[in-house]
Amino acid sequence: MRKSARFDIDRFTREVAEELDATLRDADRALAAQYPGDRGGRQPVHTVYLPADRYGARTAPEWGEQALEAIDAHADLFAELVADEEIVARVRHKLAEEPIEDLRIDFEDGYGARPDAAEDADAAAAGAALAQSRSDGTAPPFAGIRLKSLEAPTRGRAVRTCLTFLAALTDAAAGTDGAAGPTTAQPILRGFVITLPKVTSVEQVEAMVHVCERAEQALKLAPVRFEIQVETPQSILGPDGTALVARMIHAADGRCTALHYGTYDYSALCGIAAPYQSLAHPVADHAKLVMQAAAAGTGVRLSDGSTNRLPVGDAAAVRRGWEEHLRLVRRSLERGYYQGWDLHPAQLPTRYAATFAFFREGLPDATRRLRDYVQRTASAVLDEPATARALADYALRALHCGAATTGELERATTLDAVRLTELARPGR
Repeated sequence: MRKSARFDIDRFTREVAEELDATLRDADRALAAQYPGDRGGRQPVHTVYLPADRYGARTAPEWGEQALEAIDAHADLFAELVADEEIVARVRHKLAEEPIEDLRIDFEDGYGARPDAAEDADAAAAGAALAQSRSDGTAPPFAGIRLKSLEAPTRGRAVRTCLTFLAALTDAAAGTDGAAGPTTAQPILRGFVITLPKVTSVEQVEAMVHVCERAEQALKLAPVRFEIQVETPQSILGPDGTALVARMIHAADGRCTALHYGTYDYSALCGIAAPYQSLAHPVADHAKLVMQAAAAGTGVRLSDGSTNRLPVGDAAAVRRGWEEHLRLVRRSLERGYYQGWDLHPAQLPTRYAATFAFFREGLPDATRRLRDYVQRTASAVLDEPATARALADYALRALHCGAATTGELERATTLDAVRLTELARPGR
């Protein structure tokens, strides 16, 4: 026992620590609940938005075929822009095997306002088609729907579409005309998410939690998750001057999986003229920085928005579209936004080319530093645990999207995928 001339240090330390534990107990619990860290698992590199009436069970392979046709039609141009034969080969393989990582069946802006009977029919058909594609093995690993907003004019329609789609999805998955039980519904909801657009208040997020709860009760579903689309300045800066998006995350009761930036709605509402609306505009960067800080440590992921310049038409138009998309995808990745929106099959080649290049260019340095870190090897860079986590996460993202293989990473780092995951997400 250590003692001082004036007091017993061990006893003093124990007593003060116990006092602090009692004082900070509630704060500790709140921190653990509100900031659990990354939830682990794969994050898709993009989300494809497709109007519901154009969605079918074979949408994903059809987009892959159309993306490959776009490359074939402009093979020399694509090779010139990518400037790496290996990446071109990896892109072609990706488009043949897994062309879409995340698909959002859209009932909002891309779909528009239609008669109730038409939207009912499209919602039921889309739910059945998603179930069919999962049964056939052609569905993307992640999928979901975007509802209309919970603003008063479209609130009822959003709820009806949500229930209609989920009922059709689970009925088709169960192979019956009745409600699916929780054991049959759970697999079909794996990787499924609902996108809530144009959120303007914390109360709308709380209302979406209620919608999910009622849907689960009515259809005997496993927990339903949703993502928040940040498309309005109100979600970034509330009337009291606070970042409302931070409160929205915590109001979601653990159901919010991601924040998606909406390029054009947000820019327009900020008064940006149409020719200058872009996910690279300063108003977009400000919004996304606030989103990034609000989501940090919560397990809620981030997605950038879209670019509406499509690589279609003559060779000059395709060049402009591909060059812009390559640049903007790379820009987002460098800023920690590992996901974005794609609106057309011809954007898939540059989505994957930019993503693969980003990871493959950085892997030699990242894997060397990881190996030095785990082996305690002397190095010119002295990485701390937080940086080692980031390096391992970088390697895992490369693996998940197809930029690297398990064998490549294991040879470079001496770590298998399990150990990489443990290092990237300790405690998970």
